[in-house]
Amino acid sequence: MMATSGYPDTYYAATAQKTPARPPVSGDVSVDICVLGGGYSGLSAALELAQAGYQVILLEAQRIGWGASGRNGGQIVNGLNASLEKIGAEYGARAQAFVGALVQEGGRIIRDRVARFNIECDLKDGNLFAAYTDKHMRELEAKRLLWKRFGMDEHEMIPASGMRDHVGSDVYAGGMIDHSGGHLHPLNLALGEAAAFETLGGVIHEASPVLTVDWERAAPIVRTAKATVTCKTLIVCGNAYLGDALPELSRRVLPCSTQIMATEPLGDRADTLLPSDICLEDTRYILDYYRLSADKRLLFGGGTVYGGRDPADIRAKLKRNMDKVFPQLGEVALDYAWSGTFAISFTRVPQMGRLGKGTYFAHGYSGHGVTGSHLFGKILADAIRGDLERFDTFASMKWKAFPGGDALRVPYSVLGSWWYGLRDRLGM
Repeated sequence: MMATSGYPDTYYAATAQKTPARPPVSGDVSVDICVLGGGYSGLSAALELAQAGYQVILLEAQRIGWGASGRNGGQIVNGLNASLEKIGAEYGARAQAFVGALVQEGGRIIRDRVARFNIECDLKDGNLFAAYTDKHMRELEAKRLLWKRFGMDEHEMIPASGMRDHVGSDVYAGGMIDHSGGHLHPLNLALGEAAAFETLGGVIHEASPVLTVDWERAAPIVRTAKATVTCKTLIVCGNAYLGDALPELSRRVLPCSTQIMATEPLGDRADTLLPSDICLEDTRYILDYYRLSADKRLLFGGGTVYGGRDPADIRAKLKRNMDKVFPQLGEVALDYAWSGTFAISFTRVPQMGRLGKGTYFAHGYSGHGVTGSHLFGKILADAIRGDLERFDTFASMKWKAFPGGDALRVPYSVLGSWWYGLRDRLGM
């Protein structure tokens, strides 16, 4: 199967809903709101604002969902990368309570839009956190109790003896199910949201990479190779793909890549790997994550490459890990393997804020972008509509630069990754 035109050669592109290419923006354009980025954050904000009656155009450098939003693991994982415990220690009890009250909202937004706009994206329920050690199990139990304090009571501890009901592997010491989690076809979700936005009067321009952004003006100006767009309000959702257009934002986050591969269709064998058709991620710092596709392939992902580079051989890298979890698969055919880039913040807390008076941004979901981006897109839209409470709270959470500046932040992050990976291997 060939990838959908204009997309990387991934399983998602090969099985995506057919969608027309939108023309590049051209000429002099004046609009109420301009959104930069056709991933989940930009689509979420644009869709909310279009529903409220605003005139909105969205500019995407490639195709809708071309970046992380169309290449990720497809898992609805509630929470931020930074734990509620860490947020409490870093920002205080009020920030912890604030985040604890909204970390499941992103998943609810997704389910609401899938139902409201009839988006076909293979949505299924359930997310399993798998523990390798008794220490991991204690950490999961502490997480369950902490989340319960903030009204989240959808978690179920699974002993080692019960893991076989969910995963055909004996490598785990137990786990915890989040029944409010889930999984889906991520590119089809993005394409469905884009189509919904257009039915509400929104305009999308693909193949429109931004060259410069003049955000210091009262009315921000965005320039591409073929157009000048003047808007009352600008929303920047480029995340790891900002490039040089907005160095004020791109230096705040670090691009990272993760890899995924898709096996051949497994038929009835698939049900022996994941009997409850749940998605799974383990609890290590450098984790594995996997699930079944609608056509019974195993989608297996993992690893982090700081700086956003691709490994020389994705299949070889991931198959070693897959064989440890599912040695019974043997030499199964691996039909697709791809890499996707996301952005991490140093604190692992997403960043939200404003440049000048009229330019809003959100980025740095640090590997938890499926739910976080939908939530932050809505918060951005709420702020533009005049409800600034949640926006201001996130904007006040101080961001920290990566140590070492532009030259050394990648080596610093690699060193940290090595250290935490060693702790995982030693069971520390």
